[in-house]
Amino acid sequence: MVGPERAQFVLFGSSIVQLSFGNGGWGASLADLYARKADIILRGYSGWNSRLALEVLEKVFPKDAATQPSLVIVYFGGNDSMRPHPSGLGPHVPLPEYIENMRKIAKYLKQSLSDCTRVIFLSAPPINEEKIRESLSDKFQDLGRTNDACRVYSEACLKLCREMNIKAVDLWTAIQKRDDWATACFTDGIHFSSEASEIVVEEILRVLKEADWEPSLYWESMPAEFGEDSPYYPVGPDGKTTVNLSDSNLLMSNPVVNTQKRLRLK
Repeated sequence: MVGPERAQFVLFGSSIVQLSFGNGGWGASLADLYARKADIILRGYSGWNSRLALEVLEKVFPKDAATQPSLVIVYFGGNDSMRPHPSGLGPHVPLPEYIENMRKIAKYLKQSLSDCTRVIFLSAPPINEEKIRESLSDKFQDLGRTNDACRVYSEACLKLCREMNIKAVDLWTAIQKRDDWATACFTDGIHFSSEASEIVVEEILRVLKEADWEPSLYWESMPAEFGEDSPYYPVGPDGKTTVNLSDSNLLMSNPVVNTQKRLRLK
């Protein structure tokens, strides 16, 4: 491991997570925003459901790890919600089992790692069924994925989070607040466009800002690594002092910083 040691934020989930470091993805945006503050670690597995996640949980998050994550963001549910296939194959997980799987994942993350490990669950987002048929019908047999099923699994996830006092992001509702969500928010009907990823980042940051966690994991509250002033930084307009470039607010072209400016105004 390279040093100095930073906070670790682990993104754990299915393809919504695996693809989040793509162009304009929400994982990449978090890594950009938390530069010099936290390491964003990707543990995304396309096609996975909560059953598979539970099987590898202790391998991904070993109890005896020298460093435990400060934050784990978990997403499973979309694949679980797909209709069962007559062959018995496929990712479908019945709703009662999905709820218990997510309960076990939450319990393990909260009780087995560190007292300082925080957890956020992302609920199943909506989908564009027509676009799925157009984009993916030549790759898979009928995916059996419906918007209504996603809603049911999303609501179940959010209810579980309320019962267990876990922070959650309601992606089902957040994405549909945009009038043109069905056409603007997906690349293939399932996976997020940059516009949808911006919504995901904004909602995650809202949770982090409002949480009463100590220490705070909100980006503006975390110190920048090697954030001290230095005579080797670029000289400022006054010609006498330097500009400390550890401050992300100086990166005015950073779209995530602009998102946060909007968030502060709400």
